[in-house]
Amino acid sequence: MPGGRRDGARSAPTIYDVAAEVGVAPSTVSRAFSRPGRVNVETAARIHEAAERLGYRANPLARALPTGRTSMLAMVVSDVTNPFYFQIIRGAEAAANEQDFTLLVADVLEDPAVERLALERSLPFVEGLVLGTSRMSDSAVRVIARQRPTVVLNRVVAGIPSVVTDNAKGMRRAVEHLGSLGHRSIAYAAGPEASWADGTRWQAMREAVHELEMHAQRVGPFPPTLAGGALAAGPVLATGVTAVVAYNDLVAIGLLRRLRELGVAVPEQVSVVGFDDIFGGELCTPTLTTVAAPLAALGQYAVRMLLHESRVRTPGSTRPARLSAHLVERGSTGPAPT
Repeated sequence: MPGGRRDGARSAPTIYDVAAEVGVAPSTVSRAFSRPGRVNVETAARIHEAAERLGYRANPLARALPTGRTSMLAMVVSDVTNPFYFQIIRGAEAAANEQDFTLLVADVLEDPAVERLALERSLPFVEGLVLGTSRMSDSAVRVIARQRPTVVLNRVVAGIPSVVTDNAKGMRRAVEHLGSLGHRSIAYAAGPEASWADGTRWQAMREAVHELEMHAQRVGPFPPTLAGGALAAGPVLATGVTAVVAYNDLVAIGLLRRLRELGVAVPEQVSVVGFDDIFGGELCTPTLTTVAAPLAALGQYAVRMLLHESRVRTPGSTRPARLSAHLVERGSTGPAPT
């Protein structure tokens, strides 16, 4: 059989079948699809006619691998079930589509080892990477960035382009809001210790309460999930504070639910503020006051920055791009109890 195919085989025709049909070398067929200018016009026409007759379709990924031009990007997210990523992914996809790129999304389950493995597997097939809230060390991120253009999202790594929410401004607005309601002692329900955003939010809270002559206590860390918020309820109540700012909205919503189970009225006894303004914040009871991050804009900006970095010969500024955050006041905050 031409090209060495077995009798009765129904597998898709290969480059060898086309070469045998035309009477040329397989390498000539390969050049006719990947570098048509290097093949005689008449020979190329015969190759394409034979390919059409046999039903052969060139694999665009296989053709792209030698040059590295795959028109694919990868976005790594720490937990795809977290609504925080819904709009980020949608914004990133929109920006990729604008430039005829395809976005691959990898969920790494909040696990640095899983994240490293996912990156090792995807690196050969993509032209650039967006690391969304990476849990890897700074040195590990730099190793990856030396292999492919990389943008870090929701975290700052020196020397690597990054896009973040203005956490300091957002936390300042949250603390000012609680202070205006008469709260003098507040808690911060912390997220993962490896989270860059967690550290910046806690530092911003400490600075804000110092300037406003309030008092802050840190409790945690807790998983950045509804279950983590439920775990935070006991430690928060033990501090005796009248208000709490949670690491993210999932922790805040889990905290709200657990406080209600314990018979603690929100906001009459304890006010609760979240972070990110994810889908669901308006659906809980009471509705959640939160610091709104521009989620779709974060994804769009990260991909556009990545494509720009991949096309310029000299690296641009690696100062983080900070997108504005604002406070959304809802039902979970109220006057401090007297």
